[in-house]
Amino acid sequence: MAKIIKGKEIAKKIRQELKQEVVEKNLKPKLSVIMVGNDEASKIYVRNKNRACEEIGIEFEEHLLPEETSMEELLGLIEKLNNDETVSGILLQSPIPRHLNIKKAFETISPKKDVDGFNPVNIGRLEIGEPTFVSCTPFGVLKMLKEEKIEIEGKTAVVIGRSNIVGKPLIQLLLNKNATVVVTHSKTKNLEQYTKQADILISAVGKPKFIKKDMVKEGAVIIDVGINRLQDTKKIVGDVDFEDVFEKVSYITPVPGGVGPMTIAMLMHNVVTAAKNKS
Repeated sequence: MAKIIKGKEIAKKIRQELKQEVVEKNLKPKLSVIMVGNDEASKIYVRNKNRACEEIGIEFEEHLLPEETSMEELLGLIEKLNNDETVSGILLQSPIPRHLNIKKAFETISPKKDVDGFNPVNIGRLEIGEPTFVSCTPFGVLKMLKEEKIEIEGKTAVVIGRSNIVGKPLIQLLLNKNATVVVTHSKTKNLEQYTKQADILISAVGKPKFIKKDMVKEGAVIIDVGINRLQDTKKIVGDVDFEDVFEKVSYITPVPGGVGPMTIAMLMHNVVTAAKNKS
C-alpha cells in the first residue's frame, strides 16, 4: 500500500519557513505579476499567488494590461520593472494573447528577477548545474522527493512529457541528481515498456486517469503532475488512476493536494531567494 505524499502539507511547512526567514533577516521581497487580457483561470492563479504572498510577508504588485496591449508596451513594462530596485521578482502570467511573443517577453525579464525560471539564461544555468531560478513545478517535485527522503541517485526515473515548463526542466533536475532518466512523450511507441522500468514515474501528459496499475512497477514512486477536469462530473483528477495503482506502488501524490500547492510554494521560495540575492 502506498504512502500518500501530501504536497499541501509540505507546501504549508515551506511557507511557514519562508515567513520566518523574511522576518528574521528583515527582507523586503516584492513580486510583480503581469497579466495581459482576461483569462479566467489566470485570474484564479494570480489570486492564489497574492494570498501566498500576504501569508509570507511578500509585497504583491499586479499589473493588469488590456487584451490589445502591444509588444512594445509589454516589453516597456518589463524593462521598467527590471530597473525598479524595490522589485525582487517578475512573473508574466500565461497564457498571453496570441499576437504577443511570450518567448521574447521571457527573454526580456532580468535573469536576476526571473522567479518563474523561464529566461534562457536561467535555463542554461540549470543545464550546466549552476545555481539558478528553477521552474516552480519541477522544483516542487524535487522538493517533495527530498522531503520524503526518496533516493534519486542511481534510480531509473521515467518522465512522461517534454514541455518547456515542466518536462524539460524536470529531466535536467533529475539528471543533476544522478538519476538515469528516460524521456517519453506523445509520440513514444509502446509507452508501457518504459513506464514499467520506472523506480520513479512522473507524469505530465494531461490525460485523465491514463496511468493504470499494469503500466507501473511494483513499489514504484508515482508523481502525478496532471490536472484534468472530468467533463461529466467536473471533478479534478490527475494523469494517474489513483485508486487503481494505489496498492501496487510505494509512494504517490494525490490530485488535487499533491504537486499543485508545491508550485506556488516554490514560487514564493524563488521570490525570497531573489530578495536575499539583492540584499
